[in-house]
Amino acid sequence: MEYQNVTLSIPKDVLRKAKHLAIERQTSLSGLLTGLLERIVAEEDAYSKARVRQTAFMANGFDLGLEDDICWAREELHAR
Repeated sequence: MEYQNVTLSIPKDVLRKAKHLAIERQTSLSGLLTGLLERIVAEEDAYSKARVRQTAFMANGFDLGLEDDICWAREELHAR
């Protein structure tokens, strides 16, 4: 995997807390941020795939297994 250096501007208090969090998790600040970004990207990829899959389901409709066996009319079902 190829890596790219980046420069970030982070508020000092957030940076200090993030460094402590990285130490608690026994990683570097770079490792902490990389893991977080990887998770965000993976979640977005999964969401995009799910959206495409569900859009296809909606476009194709669902087979309720009724075929031509419907022997009732809507009006009959809603008659009072």
